[in-house]
Amino acid sequence: MTQPISIAIAGVGKIARDQHVPTIAADPNFRLAATLSRHNALDGVPAFTSLADLHRALPDLQAIAICTPPRGRLELVREAIALGLDVMLEKPPAASLSEAEALVAAAAASGSVLHITWHSREAAAVEPARAWLAGRAIRRVAIDWKEDVRVWHPGQEWIWEPGIGVFDPGINALSVVTRLLPGALLLDRARLRFPANKAAPIAADLSLRSDDGAPVAVAFDFDQRGPQSWDIVIETDRGTLALGEGASKMAVDGAPVAVPDVPEYARLYQRFAELVAARESDTDLSPFRLVADAFLLGERETVGAFDWNG
Repeated sequence: MTQPISIAIAGVGKIARDQHVPTIAADPNFRLAATLSRHNALDGVPAFTSLADLHRALPDLQAIAICTPPRGRLELVREAIALGLDVMLEKPPAASLSEAEALVAAAAASGSVLHITWHSREAAAVEPARAWLAGRAIRRVAIDWKEDVRVWHPGQEWIWEPGIGVFDPGINALSVVTRLLPGALLLDRARLRFPANKAAPIAADLSLRSDDGAPVAVAFDFDQRGPQSWDIVIETDRGTLALGEGASKMAVDGAPVAVPDVPEYARLYQRFAELVAARESDTDLSPFRLVADAFLLGERETVGAFDWNG
């Protein structure tokens, strides 16, 4: 592109500061023009509290990366599209599956590009693993995705809104496995463990199956103390694939496999730039559908109250 894409960030929280801001700064395809937030701002970057005010001040703005909590996103996406902006959407894409489908439809009816992102799909080992799995029969899959909410979302009460909880990190694992396995994944059973004082689960066990009937056992935990684990193991008719550290590491039959060293968010923004140039959208909702199915079919268990001070 001859000129960088002028982009704003909506929601100046941890994920925006940790990932979006430094990635945009390092990518010549983009220029951070402004932020949109009711509470936070960035030094040296024009800040606004409404999208209408932002657009009036910066009529040449081309795109917006939405990093706000899921509730209220549909209205924000619709407003952005009405202003002719291209939209990058952090995961999870919306507060509900119906809202996610509505914003996909709104983008499809407009001339705007919509990129529903799944950053873990851009982890270094995902595409090499996908290539290795091609032509192999999958026998079984095991997913262990366990981390401490106190470390990754300190004091962030929005994480306990209905429909989120452990599925905020868990959806990352589902985004990877839906990329790796051909066809649709179907949920057979789910068990969701809710803290007595929270409206979202802190842990979940899912039983899925692939189109070919291969079992996929999933264990999510948002209360993992000590070492964190983000692991996927796939047994096939010709060897076992292991993905570790959030699919950034790869091994086959225990032997490490070299993978490209490109950060996830750098790849996300490269993909967004390609979509903007081609005027195409990427709106896969398959990981989100599995989360919705888990809440629809899941058996609920109440566990001890959650304490941020643990």
